[in-house]
Amino acid sequence: MFIKQLDSPLFFETPKGKAICHFVIDYGIEHDLYWVCFNTADGECWTWPNSKIRITTNISIGRDYDKTKE
Repeated sequence: MFIKQLDSPLFFETPKGKAICHFVIDYGIEHDLYWVCFNTADGECWTWPNSKIRITTNISIGRDYDKTKE
């Protein structure tokens, strides 16, 4: 197992809303990465696998998702 504190937190969209991720956990080759996130609305801490989260859009750097494809 490997835990890494991110030098710059990442902003994610999670099933519980917008969140800031501060840590990533790697359990090994046969597992998803797990992201430790704090909800921006209420500060709750949740850990999410890759399949449940998406990085937020950032139009300034060209990261804008077409929601009609989902």
